[in-house]
Amino acid sequence: MHTGSKQFPHHGARTPGEAGTGQPAWSGIGGKQERKQDLSGSGQASKKRAPLDTQSKLLLAVNGLFATGNALSGTFVNVYLWKAKHDFSLIGWFTLVHYMTMALTFWLGGKWVKEHNKMNCLRAGVVVSAAFYMLVLWLGERAADYFVLLGIVQGMAAGFFWLAFNVVYFEVTSPENRDRFNGWAGFLGSGAGMAAPWISGFLIVRMQAEAGYRLIFTISLIVFLIGAVVSFFLKKRKTSGTYEWLLTWTCLRQKDTQWRKVGLALAAQGVREGVFGFMIGLLVYVHTGNEMKLGNFALISSAVALVSFMLAGKYLKPEYRGKAMLLGVVMLVAIILPFFWKVTFTTLLIFGIGAALFYPLYGIPMTTIVFDLIGQDEESAKLREEYIVMRELALNAGRLVGTAVFILIVSWTASPVVMNWLLLGLGCSPLIAYYFMRKAKTA
Repeated sequence: MHTGSKQFPHHGARTPGEAGTGQPAWSGIGGKQERKQDLSGSGQASKKRAPLDTQSKLLLAVNGLFATGNALSGTFVNVYLWKAKHDFSLIGWFTLVHYMTMALTFWLGGKWVKEHNKMNCLRAGVVVSAAFYMLVLWLGERAADYFVLLGIVQGMAAGFFWLAFNVVYFEVTSPENRDRFNGWAGFLGSGAGMAAPWISGFLIVRMQAEAGYRLIFTISLIVFLIGAVVSFFLKKRKTSGTYEWLLTWTCLRQKDTQWRKVGLALAAQGVREGVFGFMIGLLVYVHTGNEMKLGNFALISSAVALVSFMLAGKYLKPEYRGKAMLLGVVMLVAIILPFFWKVTFTTLLIFGIGAALFYPLYGIPMTTIVFDLIGQDEESAKLREEYIVMRELALNAGRLVGTAVFILIVSWTASPVVMNWLLLGLGCSPLIAYYFMRKAKTA
């Protein structure tokens, strides 16, 4: 069972006969892609980043709709639950159930994607997301009493969608255009994150609160249904091989391999994401008591992120990834420090703008390097589903650890000082992620 080469790929592995195409010989596994060859034979095509083809653009469209649906209501689901109970630990438990279900869905769904129809898995993620908001609408003010059920449904939706999305993403991109695709994905996500929460906050404030929430949840439901329709324009992709259930365990238990170190880096990445993904937006609402302020926060920070992702996707070259990651992780820690002065809308906005500026320097290489590693040779590419499952299990392991620590601390005290130290401690995890990614180079 393949455990990964010890060479850390930044440009993707090449065989001598591939220089003219700029693509690995196995890059078409799982479905055909259009290729432009360098007829001169000089290999110059491999040095240029390839453009995105039609299937890549359609995948970006589905991702953009998924991001828009979540941006409209995702942050406000946590606020909705908070307003019902005013309990940080309940939000933590809702998130923990979400991550546990998502991890289990990835592991079990891997067989579906590997051996059956991965496009139906992608569509299932979009449809179950729509079902989640139907459920929230049906439960109404009782939603907080059913946080376990809601966490399970949302976790299934995310698991199905991101499992299939990541596999198809690997198949329709290459090392030459993966940074470009990630930049566009971040650009679209930031665009959705900029406009959608502001619109949601405006509607909630202008309408009676409950009516406003029901409206934005309904709009999210419609957006997800549109996403399901658009997904049918993506071509059905070939399947091959048999799903290896225990590949993650086999790879991670072996010492001094790339995948063990990359797995630890991904887990460290997940520790921060697990809590910051919901806590920052919730803190904005807790300290302002106004959904419009939360919408303004999302508008400003996402506008900055939109430009940052666009520039990073365009100019971030493989040879600069290491330095970019180091700068990114140091600044992601530094922007937490103003909270020790005072947690206000201003300091939260400073954090939001800082994260928007510097997260792409860290996040894009973390994603691209892992997918380049999956595509480093033919054997790895054939096990792409298993490696993507491994990636997500590692990320979710970190998210579960971070969220569990959060629940433990907030169940003991909600002291602002303790909360600041908690955020700083969890926020330092990207330094660990960077350390293990650097170690992977020499594994």
